[in-house]
Formats: sequence, structure tokens, C-alpha cells
Amino acid sequence: MLKSIEGNFDNLEVNALLIKHFIELRSVSPEGSAHVLDIAGLKNPTIKFWSLWEEDELMGCGALKFLDKDHGEFKSIRVNDKFRGKGNGSKVINHLIFEAKKLNIKKLSLETGAGNFFTNARKLFIKSGFKITEPFSHYKEDVNSVYMSMLISN
Repeated sequence: MLKSIEGNFDNLEVNALLIKHFIELRSVSPEGSAHVLDIAGLKNPTIKFWSLWEEDELMGCGALKFLDKDHGEFKSIRVNDKFRGKGNGSKVINHLIFEAKKLNIKKLSLETGAGNFFTNARKLFIKSGFKITEPFSHYKEDVNSVYMSMLISN
């Protein structure tokens, strides 16, 4: 049974997963093209964050940033290594879509990397209904980034 907890950054397991996420993404993204938020950034009031648990084990996490009242951006989607390759990335995305619908968001967008490291992430987002689009919000055209969006209905 999947359980979600909102905003528990101070949990040691959640904290460790996020730090690993930040370090890894910054290591594979050229300077100026890494858009990952640190924990302080995720605590911004425009962002809602959830950790997802299977029993007592941290499966993954993800965040939703409000760009405006109808438009949200996915941030910090990560699956714990033990849970990778088992369809859990889709569970995180589906949970975020579910939460976005409850918040009356109509459009979801995201930025991910264009390099080989991000191939599986791009495939997962496309499988989840996202389409490649132009830069949105504050993003600029960047050969190292891929921008995606999808419309959702409540």
C-alpha cells in the first residue's frame, strides 16, 4: 500500500534521497543547465512536496511548484534505488497528477535534461502523457534541456 506524506524534508531518509538526487543531477548537467532545487528551494511556499512510502520504506518523492493558479511544474522527482526499474516512477508521476487535480491545476510542465543520462526520464514522462514543448515560465532555450507539458482535467 502506497502512503504519501507531505513536506517531510527533515526525515533522514527523505533528506538523504534528495541530497543524492541533487548531487547526481548536478554532476551530469553542464553549469548553467542544472535546474534542480536544493532542500531550501523546495521549502518555498509556492511548492508542495511529497514522499511516497511502501510499508515503512521510502519509495520515492516529487514536488509540484505553482507557476500560477492553473499551471504547475514538476520538481525533484526521484525513485529510491531499491525501487527503480519496477514501474515506481509512474507511481510518483501519477501521485503528483492526482495532487495537481485536487489543487485545480489545469496544465503541468517540467524541465528535464537532454543528455543520455535523462533518456529513461524523458521516456517515462512521454508515456505518462507529456509532450515536448517550448520553454515555459522563466526557462530559456537550452540545448541541454527538454521541456514538456500536458493538460489535465479534473
